[in-house]
Amino acid sequence: MIGFILWLVIGGVVGWLASIVMRRDGSQGIILNIVVGIVGALIGGWLISPLIGAPSINSGEISIASLLVSFLGAVILLAIVNLISRRSVR
Repeated sequence: MIGFILWLVIGGVVGWLASIVMRRDGSQGIILNIVVGIVGALIGGWLISPLIGAPSINSGEISIASLLVSFLGAVILLAIVNLISRRSVR
């Protein structure tokens, strides 16, 4: 149970930091930050982990490398969302 709560908190922080970097912080709430952090960790674990050999936060290991992988995955996710949302507005 503690692991699940820690996973949500760290996912929220990672999603929040990624939304600040991608300048989407004003349009997201805490729930969306958590979702972005967790889905970003999945993307980072799938794309970045094999390249650098570090797991994401979804593997249960919390380290600087896993936080970085999860953060980069969240940034990639928000970049894709930015591309899709720009095209749908025009």
